[in-house]
Amino acid sequence: MNTISSSTIPHHHLPAACSRPGINQLSLIRARQQVVVEPQPPHEKVTSHAARLANSLSNLLHLHLETSLQKNLQYTNWNLLNQGNRTSPTTSPKEDISTKWREIHGSCDWENLMDPLHPWLRREIVKYGEFAQATYDAFDFDSFSEYCGSCRYNRHKLFDKLGLTKNGYMVSKYIYAMSHIDVPSWLERSHLVDTWSKDSNWMGYVAVSNDEESRRIGRRDIVVAWRGTVAPSEWFENIQGKLEPIGDGDVKVEQGFRNIYTSKNESTRYNKSSASEQVMKEVRRLVSLYKQNGEEVSLTITGHSLGGALALLNAYEAAKSLPNLPISVISFGAPRVGNAAFRDELHQMGVKALRVVVKQDIVPKMPGFVLNEGLQKFNEITGTQEWVYTHVGAELKLDVRASPFLKRGGFNLPGVHSLETYLHLADGFLGTDSTFRSDARRDIALVNKGCGMLANELRIPECWYQLDNKGLVRNAYGRWVKPSREPEHIPSPSREASVHASFVEMHGQYKGRQPFLSV
Repeated sequence: MNTISSSTIPHHHLPAACSRPGINQLSLIRARQQVVVEPQPPHEKVTSHAARLANSLSNLLHLHLETSLQKNLQYTNWNLLNQGNRTSPTTSPKEDISTKWREIHGSCDWENLMDPLHPWLRREIVKYGEFAQATYDAFDFDSFSEYCGSCRYNRHKLFDKLGLTKNGYMVSKYIYAMSHIDVPSWLERSHLVDTWSKDSNWMGYVAVSNDEESRRIGRRDIVVAWRGTVAPSEWFENIQGKLEPIGDGDVKVEQGFRNIYTSKNESTRYNKSSASEQVMKEVRRLVSLYKQNGEEVSLTITGHSLGGALALLNAYEAAKSLPNLPISVISFGAPRVGNAAFRDELHQMGVKALRVVVKQDIVPKMPGFVLNEGLQKFNEITGTQEWVYTHVGAELKLDVRASPFLKRGGFNLPGVHSLETYLHLADGFLGTDSTFRSDARRDIALVNKGCGMLANELRIPECWYQLDNKGLVRNAYGRWVKPSREPEHIPSPSREASVHASFVEMHGQYKGRQPFLSV
């Protein structure tokens, strides 16, 4: 089997930092920006209460945050940087990875591919991260909307509306979830009485690669993208921290995650079947369809935050019911999900998991802030502890301080946890001993879609991603009103079921062809 050698990877490193007395100059992105680190007086006393608090919390959580007194950054050449950023492409060229797809998909646990980060793997990580980001960008968070908790677009228009058709996938099914336990901040609710659903939330989707993308990546790739949570404060409020059994043996997972994944109620409109049943029915159908056509098929499950936890539960169930199917999980800022037995069984079933984490993010440290895999060194004394939370898979660790575009100092937990921050750092990551990638292509303005992590000198507004006039329009009488949704984008379980049935019928008529291209 051909292997990818890290020694042959064309990594591009920025020039080494040069220095002169009193000032350190670092070569930054495209050699058009300089960060000048001003020398600080030795033993300067920290007098700010906020700074002392930030230092104490960062030391407690091992977040390695910088306060404003620790490093004073002065940015220059921002105008030139902005000018270049506007005129450069936002995506890297698509390479043909068809002969190496199993390694990129994790067959060797990404050994020798993460540090330095192989450019093919980087592109795939960003691709799956954008699929996860779509679950936020299309979600209706407006609590004064009758459609709060739904997707703002029907599945045929989702990627087109979000500019993701470039990735070569088409959505085949939406996933809805509910919970029988109280997790109010994980599932959005409308303040209105008459709503599209009083119980369910749109929780993600299933998509599949088209013919062109399948040729490039070497197989038919089925993707499941799970929606997560935006604010890390929700974890402190709602994490149950209680492990409960799943399946046979000693395998246990966090109660709240499993409840969202498996809850259903016959009286609801969207969760007569659980999220688990919805997604597995569709995955089994697609796997059967394409394997009947003689194609190689893979399942890639992605999600951010809570979505990363649901991705692991999904992978566990898929591996149980679809043995020998290559299954990988690419998660971002995901928490621990289960105990060591859960991790070990995923490994035995061949599930490959790549966890992308930011050092300063607190969510990957939960649950099991204290009782976690770090206690394994005492197993010889205490034995294996069934109640200890354990992470799964390989870890790609990123650092906010690596990017010259992000603010220094402060304690911006939402910004650090933001998926767009993750994707920015992944796009610029070369290796732990390298500076930010000189030819990073992803638009840096995306970082501030839902937070304020970008340096003020870039002049990108905070939280700029929102509907015009916050969704209000002026009617024919000159009054500002909230408009009705276009009929095609109104959630309807009966319409979704009938359209999905027509797809299934069409698949049978056009075996061997990409079933969604004409839709």
